[in-house]
Amino acid sequence: MGGMDKGLIEFRGRPLVAYALDALREIAAPVAISANRNREVYADFGCPVIVDAYGDFDGPLAGLLAAMAWAETEFVLTLPCDMPLVSGAMLARLVEAQKHAGCNIAVAHDGARLQPLILLVRRSLLPDLEAYLKAGERKVEFWLARHRMQRIDYSDAADIFANVNSPEELRVLEAHSAQPSA
Repeated sequence: MGGMDKGLIEFRGRPLVAYALDALREIAAPVAISANRNREVYADFGCPVIVDAYGDFDGPLAGLLAAMAWAETEFVLTLPCDMPLVSGAMLARLVEAQKHAGCNIAVAHDGARLQPLILLVRRSLLPDLEAYLKAGERKVEFWLARHRMQRIDYSDAADIFANVNSPEELRVLEAHSAQPSA
């Protein structure tokens, strides 16, 4: 996104982070934002802002580790800010599926591929995640595969996982999602 902070880029007149917060607030409390820059701006959204424990910006797993350390609940639910079509109802499916499966990690699967950053993870996995990162590992999918994980099928709604990684993708998503559905 040309060095811009993705969460603060506007989609339909609102910052992308606002959509993630809306979805999370529908089913979870408390809600926090994981951000390593523009923390003052993110604080204006009314949530605690969590920074990575290590200053190396080690990717999404470092953010997950910080969230797990901050949380006081049994599970941590994550949603990246670049998927503005994911709703609280869709996240609730993940939570319900985890309850039935009794797994340590429930992760969204769109029917074709894993959506590894939309997940519900048991906080007791924090020491393992910390060791994984300290060993220099960063691949989300590899860490997930080490644990009792349940893939939650969202193939009936795969379009909600459209994410924004470039200005062109943002324009396409805005144009597509503004059209009335039949």
